[in-house]
Amino acid sequence: MWYNGFLDLSAWQVLAVTLLMTHVTIVSVTVYLHRYSAHRSLELHPALKHFFRFWLWMTTGQNTREWTAIHRKHHAKCETVDDPHSPVIKGLSTVLRKGAELYRAEAENSETLRIYGKNCPEDWIERNVYSRVPLGGIAIMAVIDLVLFGALGITVWAVQMMWIPVWAAGVINGLGHAVGYRNFECRDAATNLVPWGILIGGEELHNNHHTYPNSAKLSVRKWEFDMGWAWIQVFSFFRLAKVQRVAPIAHRVSGKGYLDMDTAMAILNNRFQIMAQYRRAVIAPLVKLELAKADASVRAKFHRAKRLLSRETSLLDERHHARIQVMLEQSQALKVIYEKRLALQHIWVKTSSNGHDMLEAMKVWVHEAEQSGIQSLRDFAEHLKTYSLRPAGAL
Repeated sequence: MWYNGFLDLSAWQVLAVTLLMTHVTIVSVTVYLHRYSAHRSLELHPALKHFFRFWLWMTTGQNTREWTAIHRKHHAKCETVDDPHSPVIKGLSTVLRKGAELYRAEAENSETLRIYGKNCPEDWIERNVYSRVPLGGIAIMAVIDLVLFGALGITVWAVQMMWIPVWAAGVINGLGHAVGYRNFECRDAATNLVPWGILIGGEELHNNHHTYPNSAKLSVRKWEFDMGWAWIQVFSFFRLAKVQRVAPIAHRVSGKGYLDMDTAMAILNNRFQIMAQYRRAVIAPLVKLELAKADASVRAKFHRAKRLLSRETSLLDERHHARIQVMLEQSQALKVIYEKRLALQHIWVKTSSNGHDMLEAMKVWVHEAEQSGIQSLRDFAEHLKTYSLRPAGAL
């Protein structure tokens, strides 16, 4: 019957097909628009690029140049008034409810497209079809859904149209800068969200991405799952994709007990991993130790101490600074490790352009850490000496 459409599927079968089609859409966004077009972290076969462009035209009406430019501007102006969709600036509720509207408003900004939209498709089909008739594909998809699924096709089409605005414009751009966990203290509020890997294609690992924006792989911890990376591996196997960049690998040489230029450069390249290690190996155990020693009247002041003492300082407000100051007044050891953490980051900011200056500054930092009398800090100083730009077998 026409009511059930050409395929005459059951409701559960229609649901399965709908999820499959939305999955193709999210793969098109994360692999093609995001990792390829915006960041060039991989190269794609021309046939695959054309397929993704066609599918996005049919299911989202998104323009490659507009999406790319807006995303690049988001990274360049993150958490400032010029960020197209920062919940820190515009409010989480606004980004969740009006994420798609914020995208469309920024797409009208010709300066955004001119500055950030370089190296995007400008071929005949882009000029005469995708850009000229941006809603044409959506209309065609509506007809196809009606023909294939009958009356349920309207629902299928509606889900397809809502998928990216809800998950990408709302959840990733909104919740991905407001709630969740942080592996790395990058300079913006990006967080990782779980467990939406299949639905969002790995984009929920937003903190990882903002730390290493040019990496084709978004997962960094063993238990994190990047669906987009899984597809990239499949495409690479069939020679449809070639990975250009991933996050740096932190090499360590067991038994190495000295700092050299190779170590200094390795520490600079892996600074975000190293600061995450500092949080786990130095801050966390000392906070636990101080909590065990503190009486009940003081213990409440150490609530969320580990998080605050390792938080990127640009993301702290006056209330946070006040709480940190109270904690540091209660513990000389916490004061030392907090100041040493800031000093370590200061080395990278001030000396990264001069390897020799950075090496000398690192030697001073390590010597002071070894003389601090704090065992976890001394162990971390020894840990730093083992870093290398090359794996042990290459030395």
